[in-house]
Amino acid sequence: MPAYLRPAAVTLDCPDPLALAAFYQEATGLTRHPGSDAEFAALTAPDGFTLGFQRVEDYRPPRWPGQDAPQQLHLCYDVDEDLTATEARLVALGAAVPDHQPHDPAHARVLTDPAGHPFCVVREKKANGKG
Repeated sequence: MPAYLRPAAVTLDCPDPLALAAFYQEATGLTRHPGSDAEFAALTAPDGFTLGFQRVEDYRPPRWPGQDAPQQLHLCYDVDEDLTATEARLVALGAAVPDHQPHDPAHARVLTDPAGHPFCVVREKKANGKG
């Protein structure tokens, strides 16, 4: 089946777009869009995909895994390095590690970014199927 829709962008609500963009720029290596400002900041991937951050007044961070303030979405990232090293690097950048971890920690970890959005880092499977 041909692809009719190709993902082009994901935008996250947050209180400080430039700060959250800086976190994800360090975490992903994506390039900050030169038009980024205090209302909307964006990172772009070489293939054109955009990760955006928009300022919202009275922002309420998600409370994962609870539903008082639901997560509404989460991002997943494949990593090829050790998950413990990845987690430590992301925590040093400002991520947090929630107590609730629903996955095998050798395969995936849940973290929250500085604005409270949950995201997963997943050990990338090698071509031979071993991660």
